[in-house]
Amino acid sequence: MKFVAFERAKQGTGASRRLRNTGKTPGIVYGGEGQPLLIELDHNALWHALKKEAFHSSILDMELDGKGGKVLLRDVQMHPYKPMVQHIDFQRVDAKTKLHMKVPMHYVNAEESQAVKFEHCVVNHVMSEIDISCLPADLPEFIEVDLSGLKKGMSLHLNDIGLPKGVTAVTRGKPNPVIVSVVTVAEAEEPAAAAAAPAGDAAPAAKGDAKAAPAAKAPAAKAPAAKTAKK
Repeated sequence: MKFVAFERAKQGTGASRRLRNTGKTPGIVYGGEGQPLLIELDHNALWHALKKEAFHSSILDMELDGKGGKVLLRDVQMHPYKPMVQHIDFQRVDAKTKLHMKVPMHYVNAEESQAVKFEHCVVNHVMSEIDISCLPADLPEFIEVDLSGLKKGMSLHLNDIGLPKGVTAVTRGKPNPVIVSVVTVAEAEEPAAAAAAPAGDAAPAAKGDAKAAPAAKAPAAKAPAAKTAKK
């Protein structure tokens, strides 16, 4: 993907606020052999670019003052409640230096698997993205995982999928984590049933209280009979 940026000379809170008021977003480009560079981007164009998955997980072509360069999106700071990008960070890409970043996982063909099609199971995506390390030329936009071979009771681990050439998974803790699990419909409904249990227990108690109320009024009904006996 390609985007256009412009160098900015002023920095500081006041300068950034004035920049945002004109429809621009302040940013910075760092890394590589160059010095950190202050930039500004058109906010509306940036807002639409951020909605695209490729803008977050692929090498970007940045046009800066008529010159091209390769960068990666590293950080985005959003306004707490307004639809506004307050600041954005990019990192320069060196073709000979390995990258470490997260890329999304795309799961396909689950509906064609035996687990879903014939055994009426539910496929649970445990991981939605994966940490990888690779050279810029080998960076994939996403990792596709074929789920057509899933069966009831199966779990798919990281080592069960094939990563693109030159790409290595970066794991912390478990060396071979679960990325997909298959559960039956009954197992998937158990958490919902457990959450509803307290409300169900409360209902009989409420009915018991309702029955107790008339019993408390019974002695008061005998009072008129006692007065008649005195006469």
